[in-house]
Order: sequence, then structure tokens, then C-alpha cells
Amino acid sequence: MKDIATRFIENPLLSPSDIPSSREGLEITCLLNPGVFQFENKIWLAVRVAERPKQKENTISFPILTETGTVEIIEIPKDDPELIATDARVINYKGTDYLTTLSHIRLLCSENGREFYEPENYPILTGEGTLETFGIEDCRVSLIQGRYYLTFTSVSDNGVGVGLRTTKDWKKFEKHGMILPPHNKDCAIFEEKINGLFYALHRPSSVDIGGNYIWIASSPDGIHWGNHHCIIKTRKDHWDSKRVGAGAAPIKTEKGWLEIYHGANESHQYCLGAFLMDPEDPSKVISRTKKPIMVPATNYELSGFFGNVVFTNGHIVENDRDTLTVYYGASDEFVCGAKFSIKEILLLLENI
Repeated sequence: MKDIATRFIENPLLSPSDIPSSREGLEITCLLNPGVFQFENKIWLAVRVAERPKQKENTISFPILTETGTVEIIEIPKDDPELIATDARVINYKGTDYLTTLSHIRLLCSENGREFYEPENYPILTGEGTLETFGIEDCRVSLIQGRYYLTFTSVSDNGVGVGLRTTKDWKKFEKHGMILPPHNKDCAIFEEKINGLFYALHRPSSVDIGGNYIWIASSPDGIHWGNHHCIIKTRKDHWDSKRVGAGAAPIKTEKGWLEIYHGANESHQYCLGAFLMDPEDPSKVISRTKKPIMVPATNYELSGFFGNVVFTNGHIVENDRDTLTVYYGASDEFVCGAKFSIKEILLLLENI
């Protein structure tokens, strides 16, 4: 299946060996799904960094954060009858789910959008408190009236929800706690108000009735959310038949709000597609791509920590207002870049 992405020849832009681990005793296993923003005339990535101890032959070991912020290493023999370890990302031990890695957010910047480095005097963003003991993941960044809104997945044994921090300078952060409770993730806030309200896409999940669908909510202040509506569902026998989730903040176009989203099928192949929302009432979806606009195709997208994956929650709209530079995670291991034409994406949309 051919897609319309023009991948950077420099891909992968970042690999686990490119940055140091956050602490002694851990090694970086994966770099994933960066949030993207512009600040001080540079392009910045808020990269999810997943770490764990170096694995021994007959055991599985993984880190968790305690409520006080220290790291505890749990080690389990692989032949333990109470261990279920069929997924590279999640294990179950004695009836409790654990992540095999602990994620935090690192800030990297670039003058040219292709060569990234970690600047001095910027913090590492880590999980804090009882709702983030398994780490924080997949940051999305929205700039609204001079303030950056960081939504991210907060993970603990209590469940998976959406956390929020805000900043103006990327050095001091205001923490707003969990704004959407479990089970919820993939939250992207629109970068301007509509009729005086904040809007956000998010993805609650149900294992029984319903599914992994994209919802929309509104808010008077960007912190307290309500008026929820389900707007995008999975499609049977399509590339997005198993789950769908929002990418970065929707893009304002003359035709409406354009959203790049991810979808996965029963084989856990993750692709990218797009849909268009009404400019005045984004709870109304106008059109949607039938086929994906990006499909895992290269070696670094097909093979890695969890292969056959392209996943984005960050992009830059270039000055020509047509070129869309998308930064994405490949195979849950690498950070990559690709360019799209917004006009070309709009031509692929089909009315619903």
C-alpha cells in the first residue's frame, strides 16, 4: 500500500543510543512519539524516553517510581508460573499489569529540524505522585495565547489517564494533575478557542461495550472538561479497525479543522490517516480519509521494539501553510520525520 509521506533521508533522526539514560542502572530501550513545538527560533521535540535495567537471561526486570519519586527495580524469574509476558510492552504478574519500561519526557531542540540535541539547563519531565508511578508518556504540545499546554499519558496501577502541565519558558511548570481519568489518553488541545471555549480531542476506552474511539470535549478554562461527544469510530475491515487516536493539535484550514490521527488493525499495524471537522462546531466531522496517508514501509518502521508502527503526536505547519512536517515514532524505538502537503491530504478526504 503506497502512502503520500516524503520521509526524511536522515531517518531515523534519533535512536536510543543518541542520548544518555536518566540515571545509573537504567538503559534507554525506546525513543517514542515526540510532542513538537517552536520556541526561541528553534524546533523542539518533547520525546518520550523509555528505560529499563539491562535484561538478564532468565529474568524480566523493570523499574517503577515510588510515590516519593525514587526508582524501584522489580525482578521476576521468567519461569514464574504467575508471570504472563507475551507482550513486549506490558506484563502481568500475580494479576497486576506492569509496563516493561518506565517513561519520562526529554526536551531536544534543533536549528534545522533534522539534527537534534539536548540543551543545557532544561528539566527532564518525570512522573510524580500516585497517578504517575509507571511514568508519563506521549506528550502533545499546544500553544494557546502565549502559554504551552502539555497533555500526556499518566500511568500507574490505578490506570491510564491524561495529565496536564503548562509553561511559558519550559523551565518552570504549573502542574494541573489528571484532567481526564482512566481509561483515557491521546489528548490533543486545539490551539485556539472556538466561540470562547477550549476544545480537545481525547480517547476513552472500553473493553466491553464501545471501543477505542476519538471523542471531543470543551472547557471554559483548558483544565475542566465536559460536553463530551464521540466523533470518530473504528471501521470494520479497514486499516483502523481496532483502535483510533488523535495525533497533535488540529490544523486550522480554510475548509475546517484538519486532524492527523493514528489507527491500528487486528494485527497491531499502526498507520496514519486524517479527518476534517467543522470550523465552527468541531464536534461535527465533515470528511475522513478512506485509506491511510502513511503506512509502515521502511526497515526502521517495520522492525524495532514493537514493529510495524508509525505514530505521531507532533508536527509543524511550515510558513507556506501547505507543507506539514510530521515528527513520528517508528516501531516504538526511533524518532523520524516526514513531510506532507496539506492540500494533498484535503483532496483525499471523503464525505461521511
